[in-house]
Amino acid sequence: MNSMPTTFPLNSRFAPWLVALAGFVAMYLPIYWWAFNTIWQSDDQAHGMIVLMVVGWLFWQQHGAILDAARRPAPLAGWAAFACGLLIYFVGRALSISILELGSQIPVLLGVLLLLGGWPALRAGWFPLAYIVFMIPLPGPLVDALTGPLKQWISVIAEQALYTVGYPIARDGVILTIGQYQLLVADACSGLHSMFSLSALGVLFMYMTARTSVLHNAVMLASILPIAFAANIVRVMALILITYHLGDEAGQGFLHGAAGIVLMIVALLILFLLDAVLAKIIRPGRQGVPVRP
Repeated sequence: MNSMPTTFPLNSRFAPWLVALAGFVAMYLPIYWWAFNTIWQSDDQAHGMIVLMVVGWLFWQQHGAILDAARRPAPLAGWAAFACGLLIYFVGRALSISILELGSQIPVLLGVLLLLGGWPALRAGWFPLAYIVFMIPLPGPLVDALTGPLKQWISVIAEQALYTVGYPIARDGVILTIGQYQLLVADACSGLHSMFSLSALGVLFMYMTARTSVLHNAVMLASILPIAFAANIVRVMALILITYHLGDEAGQGFLHGAAGIVLMIVALLILFLLDAVLAKIIRPGRQGVPVRP
């Protein structure tokens, strides 16, 4: 009587990865659940849940390449990264610091990739690993340091642009007076978080298009923040004009939220258009870089 095999052939290949996945889920599922019910419910951090889904999808898309590349583990670098990630994780959990809790994913996963697959596996999965950075909330001091200057610049540009075309507008700091209305350029109008969100979308778009020209990618990357900043200026000016022509209720009602969505779409369209134009102007072959089939 033949005995049944206790294992199947693929176990030796997949088992370590499945164990690592189970451990990762046990560590971070409570953090995801907390974030889903708290910070990801706010307008400023609502992109966090989307980034999480994108990261999961990216790793799934690359899992075959990661497994195929997993041949030469790098235990020294892997254990160092993994230990660093665990330290950051436990400090974040102990002190309830969301930046550390979510940020610890990067060194933890870096360590797992190096321990199980080595540098070839890391090269196969580098982008989804790096993309996790967009899931991490911006530090409060950094937000405070950038919000003030951004509001000031937006206020100045909006005032000068509308005054130039004949609107009765004046500015006192970040307070704009147009006609009978007085408008405050609040922190939410600084556009900092919209820049962060557009950066996440822009970088993902660049990865998906996989342009081979270094110059093309450099121009695209350098254009993301200026496009987001310009789009936010147009949004603020649109809200000022809506308030001036249609009243305060219109400017603070449905159109206020709709303007943000429309301007994000417009910014993305500009980014797509720029990519198409650069693809026509910059030929990878001119730089000696082979074009992908």
